[in-house]
Amino acid sequence: MAGRFVFAHLADAHVGAWPRAPRVRAALRESVLRALSVVEERSAEFLLISGDLFHTPVPDPTEVAPVAAALKRLVDGGRRVYAIYGSHDYVAHRTSWLDVLAAAGVFVKVAPEAVRTEGTRWTLPFVIDGGTGARIAGISGRSHGLDREYFRAVDSAAFSAEPGYKIFQFHAAVEEFLPAGLQEHIAGIRRDDLPLACDYYAGGHIHVTYEGEGPGGGVLVNPGAVFGTSRTDLENAAALRTHQGLAVATVDGGRTTVEFVDTAPTDRVCLVDVDVSGRTAEEARVELDRALAEKRRRGALVFPRVHGTLADGGLAALALSEVARQATPEDGAVTWDVRDVAGPGLEGSLRTDEVDIEGREIEALLAETRPGAPWLDGPDGERIVRGLLRELGVPKADGEARADYEAIRLEAARTVLGFRPERPA
Repeated sequence: MAGRFVFAHLADAHVGAWPRAPRVRAALRESVLRALSVVEERSAEFLLISGDLFHTPVPDPTEVAPVAAALKRLVDGGRRVYAIYGSHDYVAHRTSWLDVLAAAGVFVKVAPEAVRTEGTRWTLPFVIDGGTGARIAGISGRSHGLDREYFRAVDSAAFSAEPGYKIFQFHAAVEEFLPAGLQEHIAGIRRDDLPLACDYYAGGHIHVTYEGEGPGGGVLVNPGAVFGTSRTDLENAAALRTHQGLAVATVDGGRTTVEFVDTAPTDRVCLVDVDVSGRTAEEARVELDRALAEKRRRGALVFPRVHGTLADGGLAALALSEVARQATPEDGAVTWDVRDVAGPGLEGSLRTDEVDIEGREIEALLAETRPGAPWLDGPDGERIVRGLLRELGVPKADGEARADYEAIRLEAARTVLGFRPERPA
């Protein structure tokens, strides 16, 4: 193993996010490209990508092309790239851009992607970095926390017993490191679910930076999102609760030190908060015009959060498109958050959160089904129903034969159910 070396670690790039805000999407992409340039500037031997490089499995090729070109430049320059899938860029039954880039030699897929029957024991494979001798293993992320069973069923003894520097990549929330306020909303793995005796645990999934200790020692790092996919991410960055970029790790004599390098254009991001409570629609528009005028400058990306209950009218009366047209800075953009705007006589916001709707519908479905299916009790019941809804709701791809589509969906449903013999067919 090399006595001293440097490597880089990024996660949650989400290239292609902000689909309705092209200038924000471009700023995100540039943040990712800047992060990749840091890999070369810091003379990193290799780069770890711990999931969600792309926001969807098959993003717009115009989003993929510059990122793929930058990764190829790293590889052509002698650097290695090791990646796992995240909950956004993985799809069980179709080829994703990650598959295409891996086949083209742009990076090495670290984690095995085979879908396993729940509870089946499996041995953790690993790769050896040719330049440093580091051993690298990983488990890819899955939506709705379905990857938790993979952690609990893995046999990592052989990997843990390997000599030299060991790295484990994962894309999952770790309960002990969840930020305040998220513990009740995100189902994660425990720190002890991670393999023992690793020197570096390269996390992803939670868009907030943290650094701690892994099970039995080692450094456990989540670099946070490179830019972010929501106003909450941007607020956390503005409040210095998270970094926006990548982690650069230096290994010297087996000891690891970590530096977080920010690459997002924080000087261009402007957060605006406007409370319209008790105002008429006309008064609210005047206040919005004033608040946005203060942020009007070349290249500014303005994110107004509008909240409160109007004295008259509703969201439509605010004429936000006209306000944005007048306030949009040159080469900039205005991206609204109006989830918490209500009109007189309305309780709560005008737009109910999609996750809340799904959760209520699932709970209603479980209430009807549980009497005849006790195996749907508890958190496993919700996980199974969410998994079935996700797998059975995947549309048929263009050119995909109906028989193939039905067979794949049926196999996916069986995998979610786990082939438990006590369950009805």
